[in-house]
Amino acid sequence: MCFTEGLTLNSTELLDTAETAARLGAKCLLDWIDEFRVSEKGRSDLVTDADYASQTAIVKLISERYPDHHMLGEEGLTRQEGASDYRWVIDPLDGTSNYVHGFPYYCVSIGLEFQGELVLGVVYDPNRDEMFSAFRGQGAKLNGKSITTSRILSLDQAMLVASLPVGTNGRDIAVDRFLRVLPEAQTLQRTGSAALNLCYVSAGRIDGYWSSNLKPWDMAAGVLICRESGGIVTSIEESSFTIETPSLLATNGTNIHADLQSLLTGPLF
Repeated sequence: MCFTEGLTLNSTELLDTAETAARLGAKCLLDWIDEFRVSEKGRSDLVTDADYASQTAIVKLISERYPDHHMLGEEGLTRQEGASDYRWVIDPLDGTSNYVHGFPYYCVSIGLEFQGELVLGVVYDPNRDEMFSAFRGQGAKLNGKSITTSRILSLDQAMLVASLPVGTNGRDIAVDRFLRVLPEAQTLQRTGSAALNLCYVSAGRIDGYWSSNLKPWDMAAGVLICRESGGIVTSIEESSFTIETPSLLATNGTNIHADLQSLLTGPLF
C-alpha cells in the first residue's frame, strides 16, 4: 500500500484549501505593499505587518475547514492542541527582505504533513501569478501544468543558487561554501527566497540550490514540489533529510548532486 492511501482526507480538497489560502495570504501582501511597517527580529531578520496579515488570513481559512489540524508558522504560530495526523507548515511571506525593498522575488508557502511525512506543497508567487503545487505521488505542477527538473549534467553548465545566513560575515562557513562553488558553476546566485528557489529547481529554471540555515516553514512545501518534479533533496552533509534540520541540498536529480555535495563538504579554505 502506498503511503497516501492512509490519508483520511481528499487530496483535491486539501490542495484547494492550500491554494485558496495561499492566494488569500498573497492578497494581503499586495494590499500592504505601500502601508507596511518593518521591525527586526534580529540583525537583518525583518518582519512586517504584511507577514502577520498574511498568516492571519491563511490560518483563518485552514482553521475553518480543518479546525482540529495542527499548525506551525514563521510568525510565532504553533498550534498542536489535541491529537491530529495533520500539520500545516506555513510561511506567510518567504523573502521578506525582498518584499521590503520592492524586489519581486517573494511568495507564500504552505506545506502539509500527514503522520510526520510531507504530502502536500503549495508555493504562490503573486508577482508572476505562478502557483507551484504538488501532492505526494501525483507529480508537481505550475499553474496546473506538469513540471520537471532540468537535465544539466555538469556544474560548468549549471545555474545554481545558495542561501547565506542573515547578518553573515566573511568568516561564516556558508560564505566559504559559496566561494568554493563559484568558480565551478556556470552561474551562482543568491536570491532571498528558499521556497521559490526550490520551485525553480522543480521547473528546470535552476539546477541546484543549497542552504545551511533554513526553518521548516522555509522549505516544507518546496521540498515536496521538488521531489515530485524529479529532483533530489538531502542535507548538505548526508543522504538523509528532515525539515526539522536547517541543512538542505536540492538539485535536478543528476550527478551534479553528488558533485555539489563533495564540494560543499570538502576542506575549508
